[in-house]
Amino acid sequence: MDDVEKAILISFEESGAIDSALKSQAVSFCQQIKETPTVCRICIEKLCFCNIVQVQFWCLQTLHEVIRVKYAMLSLEEKDFIRKSVFSMCCFDLIDDKNNNAVRILEGGPAFIKNKLAQVFVTLVYFEYPLIWSSVFVDYLPHLRKGAVVIDMFCRILNALDDELISLDYPRTPEEMGVAGRVKDAIRQQCIAQIVNVWYEIVSMYRNSDLDLCSNVLESMRRYISWIDIGLIVNDAFIPLLFQLILVGGGSEQLQGAAVGCVLAVVSKRMDHQSKLAILQNLQINRVFGLVTGDNDSELVSKVAALITGYAAEVLECYKRVNTEDAKSVSLELLNEVLPSVFYVMQNCEVDTTFSIVQFLSCYVATMKSLSPLREKQLHHVGRMLEVICAQIRYDPIYRDNLDMLDKIGREEEETMVEYRKDLFVLLRSVGRMAPDVTQMFIRNSLVSCISSVSERNVEEVEASLSLLYALGESLSDEAIKTGSGLLSELVPTLISTRFQCHSNRIVALVYLETITRYIKFVQEHTEYVPMVLTAFLDERGIHHPNFHVRRRASYLFMRVVKLLKAKLVPFIESILQSLQDTVARFTSLNHTSNDFSGSEDGTHIFEAIGLLIGMEDIPSEKQSDYLSSLLTPLCHQVETLLINANALSPEESPVKIANIQQVIMAINALSKGFSERLVTASRPAIGVMFKKTLDVLLQILVVFPKIEPLRNKVTSFIHRMVDTLGASVFPFLPKALGQLLAESEPKEMVGFLVLLNQLICKFSTSVHDIVEEVFPAIAGRIFSLIPTEPFPSGHGTNSEEIRELQELQKTCYTFLHVITMHDLSSIFLSPKSRDYLDKMMQLLLQSSCHHEDILVRKACVQIFTRLIKDWCTRSDVEAKVPGFRSFIIDGFATNCCFYSVLDKSFEFHDANTLILFGEIVLAQKVMYEKFGDGFLHFVTNCFTTAHCPQDVAAQYCQKLKGNDMKVLRSFYQSLIENLRLRQQQNGNLVFR
Repeated sequence: MDDVEKAILISFEESGAIDSALKSQAVSFCQQIKETPTVCRICIEKLCFCNIVQVQFWCLQTLHEVIRVKYAMLSLEEKDFIRKSVFSMCCFDLIDDKNNNAVRILEGGPAFIKNKLAQVFVTLVYFEYPLIWSSVFVDYLPHLRKGAVVIDMFCRILNALDDELISLDYPRTPEEMGVAGRVKDAIRQQCIAQIVNVWYEIVSMYRNSDLDLCSNVLESMRRYISWIDIGLIVNDAFIPLLFQLILVGGGSEQLQGAAVGCVLAVVSKRMDHQSKLAILQNLQINRVFGLVTGDNDSELVSKVAALITGYAAEVLECYKRVNTEDAKSVSLELLNEVLPSVFYVMQNCEVDTTFSIVQFLSCYVATMKSLSPLREKQLHHVGRMLEVICAQIRYDPIYRDNLDMLDKIGREEEETMVEYRKDLFVLLRSVGRMAPDVTQMFIRNSLVSCISSVSERNVEEVEASLSLLYALGESLSDEAIKTGSGLLSELVPTLISTRFQCHSNRIVALVYLETITRYIKFVQEHTEYVPMVLTAFLDERGIHHPNFHVRRRASYLFMRVVKLLKAKLVPFIESILQSLQDTVARFTSLNHTSNDFSGSEDGTHIFEAIGLLIGMEDIPSEKQSDYLSSLLTPLCHQVETLLINANALSPEESPVKIANIQQVIMAINALSKGFSERLVTASRPAIGVMFKKTLDVLLQILVVFPKIEPLRNKVTSFIHRMVDTLGASVFPFLPKALGQLLAESEPKEMVGFLVLLNQLICKFSTSVHDIVEEVFPAIAGRIFSLIPTEPFPSGHGTNSEEIRELQELQKTCYTFLHVITMHDLSSIFLSPKSRDYLDKMMQLLLQSSCHHEDILVRKACVQIFTRLIKDWCTRSDVEAKVPGFRSFIIDGFATNCCFYSVLDKSFEFHDANTLILFGEIVLAQKVMYEKFGDGFLHFVTNCFTTAHCPQDVAAQYCQKLKGNDMKVLRSFYQSLIENLRLRQQQNGNLVFR
């Protein structure tokens, strides 16, 4: 073994036994060999005499790299030597036939070495065929008589040619596409007929002696059928041979599968549809239908299933494309023949095949819509389609317990099924639209069958039938559901009156409730079924179901049902509240430790439903007060008791009690959603008094637990709700509430606080002037102590939670200032306590209007300045309302934001949001001219002169500014800026002020 071979072996060593320094040295040495001018000769010499696999692979890999990268730099002599050497190796010839010790790579070498040799061969074809090495394939064919070893290599070469150059399954550069076209054209013209004859002869000769070799030949042939003359394959010789191999097989499923792949390639070949139909008809594909009934897990069944699916799709495409009635009739006949096998495949074969079949059936349904009315055969197919869909969406009983308990396995199975069902339900809805009567009758019969079963073993069947009914509803219009079109007038009552034997199972109970909710608009129109719906939701099928997951979902769905039925439920309120008494009691118990709703707001859906019911004006005033009082009093009492005993809570008790308080707040919040502002403030103020007392109680939480973030958030949410519910009557509570929320607030809590103030300002405008004026100095002081004056850092390691919270606070702060300004409250900034922060605020707004990375923030800042100019500036001859503000606007805002920030190349006029910002900047200039008059025109002229803008252009802009056409002004200013940018590029950039 020489040094080169040793170095290659060491470089390939992965066991860790070799010293890393030695390995690094070996790798470096191998790299040096690659850089030598004679590297190709070295590699070929090693391939001739060395039978070490690692050395052979390294040499072939190196040859491949050199040819691919440096082909143009090789001499003609080198190219000729490489070409002859590689060709000899592939033909099982000796390169040096005078040396008895020479090695034949094809003799006993591993598959990956032969594949690498084929790759090198194909790289030469890439550069040299057909212009330089025109006879490569013709010269190779005679060598095939040497036997299996050369035939096998020929298959590897053809496969490599497809992989490396021809196949469209891989991304190709335009250059590679051009070479592929050149190679294919040459093969078609020169030798494809000979190659096809060789394929036929080899398969015919070896079909009984070397099944693997025949399979490899057919696998190679399959790849080429898509672009060669189809007549070379579809003829009286090859097609019978392929079907003999498929149907007889000779004991090799691999050979059968390879033949099936070739027939599928024929079926899938692109061609004129009339010609394609003739081929499909003559194939007599029904001969293979029986093969799919074999072992479902076998590769052969999978391939036959793919053939049947592909064939059906091509026949359908022919039906859509052919023009004559005869051709359409033939297509329809072939479809009718193949569809039973398609349904069998869909029901019994792998998921991948099922997906492609669903796509095909969707196209089939869409196409058959043109047949009106459907013929008997098509109606039969629709029925079979529905049967298969129903079978496919059924859970495997093996997972029944997992799904009921919803453990890890159950969750995974449910998620998988939800994803799997999506396309099947799309197909179901298409079938429902094409054949509504057949579909509804099928679902009806399925449901009746489930109802009549007295066994609990039909859990999966019941769930599937209910899921079909649910999915059908998604394709029906509201009007169709309301009127109960078709069989719905029978189906829906049957549904809501049914108690299945397996109703205790989670998946059955859930889909049952979801389906009732889906069809609730029918009940809206047919109120005689309201009691049945209520019973279904309130008994053990829904809110009182033994499974926690069902109870939780039932609560939410019941709330949705109440929203829809609302007034129709007034006669049943007493019985509803009676049924929910135990559920409500869970929230009014001081010792409540249930996990039903902990950490989740789902439990509050019951309270929202009750609020919607008792908040209606249809309820007599006295009863309404009683209902609300019976709920609010114990809830508030629970909070008061916990607050009184807060100091006595042990560390173990405290989290549980805090969680209890959270749940109570959420319950009260949800309850209040059913009461309108008009009702609690105008028509029935006694209700408003109850909510005010409740608010007063809940605000005590902020005093007792000032730093418990979840409680602060829940109380803040309730204040939001009371702002909407109590209207202006909430004002007396705001100073105390805002003071407590503002105290020691962190950035995240500060964001929530500002959002609350924004709601107040947007709802009440100037009415909250005094309240906002009182808290603004504290807000400004807190914000300016938290937000950095410099831009936030960017880059690696700067996206921390703390920085994200500060960024969110800054963004909310801009919104807050914008809301104040736009609601006629800018005088707040000028109050004695707020003036201390005015300069900081103006500098922040100016900096952000010029440089903030968020264009929408910049726009908001410009709008704030525009409004402040309108509010604080008067005619130039009148004393300024805010001393120094006019100078700041002209020297700071007008100069830096309205001129220099727009002039900067980062201001992208092609961006939609930036164009909107530009429009606001132009509007700001118009407002400045209206307020400052000729003084602003003088500034404009000086500013443009500094930027080397011609005086006549500046004068034109001033004229546009005086006019009333904003569109013209904006267009002119954009053109002016773009011309100034051009000057910048020519004369050097201006310094940004």
